[in-house]
Amino acid sequence: MNKTIRRTSVFVLLLVFALLIRATWVQYYDGKALADDKYNRRNVIQTYAEPLGNIIVAGRSVTGSARTKSGDLAYKRTYKDGALYAAVTGYASQAYAPTQLEGIYQDLLNGTDNRLKTVMDTVTGKRAEPGDVVTTIDPAVQKAAYDALGAKKGAAVAIDPKTGKILAVVSTPSYDPTSLTDANTAGPAWKKLNADPDKPLTNRALRQPLPPGSTFKLVVAAAALEDGLYSSVDQHTASPDPYTLPGTTRELSNENPNAPCENASIRTALEYSCNNVFARMAVQLGQDKVRAMAEKFGFNDDAQDVPVRAYTSVYPSGMNESSTALTGIGQFDVTATPLQMAMVSAAIANGGKLVSPHMVAQITDGGGDVLKNYDDSAGTKEIVSSSTAEQLQSAMQTVVEKGTGTNARISGVTVGGKTGTAQHGENNSQTPYAWFTSYGKAGGKEVAVAVVVEQSNAARSEVSGNGLAAPVAKAVMRAALKN
Repeated sequence: MNKTIRRTSVFVLLLVFALLIRATWVQYYDGKALADDKYNRRNVIQTYAEPLGNIIVAGRSVTGSARTKSGDLAYKRTYKDGALYAAVTGYASQAYAPTQLEGIYQDLLNGTDNRLKTVMDTVTGKRAEPGDVVTTIDPAVQKAAYDALGAKKGAAVAIDPKTGKILAVVSTPSYDPTSLTDANTAGPAWKKLNADPDKPLTNRALRQPLPPGSTFKLVVAAAALEDGLYSSVDQHTASPDPYTLPGTTRELSNENPNAPCENASIRTALEYSCNNVFARMAVQLGQDKVRAMAEKFGFNDDAQDVPVRAYTSVYPSGMNESSTALTGIGQFDVTATPLQMAMVSAAIANGGKLVSPHMVAQITDGGGDVLKNYDDSAGTKEIVSSSTAEQLQSAMQTVVEKGTGTNARISGVTVGGKTGTAQHGENNSQTPYAWFTSYGKAGGKEVAVAVVVEQSNAARSEVSGNGLAAPVAKAVMRAALKN
């Protein structure tokens, strides 16, 4: 064979091999990346080619699918009582990435989850019938929280301490997810929601940690009792009033200057929310012991999934004694979500044991068969001893019966709680945050509730946990306990 022809033939053969290798690489290695690319229009077309599965609340679907009138997307997501459940469902949009439960269970709801496929689906490549997400949300409790918050900027979370089921997740102001579902109209709605200074798209219940103020005193009290620093909630503490922050000349004052806070017991200090007692107590314990207790309750956990990933609640480290004292009253760099403070009350109410909070009971396939039961897999861990929990329950009841939390009293219900008014802005220059964390027990039922009010129409002098947050918690507890 001619030498030139032979070399040309070899070169052409190498080109063919290169093309075959590249084609194989694209098909089998790059194929998935290309298929999953957010700019691949085929994915959106496939997702909305058929109705989506649904998110269920108390046996009723709060989502749906509707035929579109034009375009290549056959269906769009719809919502019933969208603003009421937005903090639970999130949104599934033709234009934007899904959020909350819509995002976490996207594959289940659009039928691409491999657990949904039958043998025939695998053979034919047909998309499986979508599954459903069954939540733990109680519609009466959800609505009670939503209505009680009203025009206030804030959030509420309710948990069943015995089971860990989340009964309500509310964030206000809310928004209607339906406004974001249609690609043709979502753009203006998206811009308007993101430009709103009240940030309605932010899930304040799970993803906006704020200084918890005096509600954090429960964590410090738990640490003191577990450590043996004090043997009882009725033992007098070594707490001068006023208390000078270590290494400074600054005196820490109490909201009520006439309160019996000097050397007060934990019960009295919680009843009157004595800053001097818990600031001094945090210093006595040291930041490491306070942090250890906070972390047992869930602080500093960067993987707190319910199953929506909650933002991390923080107890800081590397502080001097003055800063440690301020953490004892839930200030300095301490932050918490309403979910986290509801978990604190839930553990105390449940005898010191925290059942993993979750707002999905189970997920099912298109035929209703359970793929996973989250109620059965909820773990339990001991946070404090039953003795410590009982003492804190008793002290929290005193807060509601005759202390700073009287607005949470419910006839015929055992209610315990703790108020908090957290400083906001440099030198407390902005409106404080009003907190209330609590539990209620009646007729064999229990509920733990945490509420934060960031902003309301109340005058600054009227902003308090008892004045703004406790009435919301009361409404939620009444709905949960049917009282």
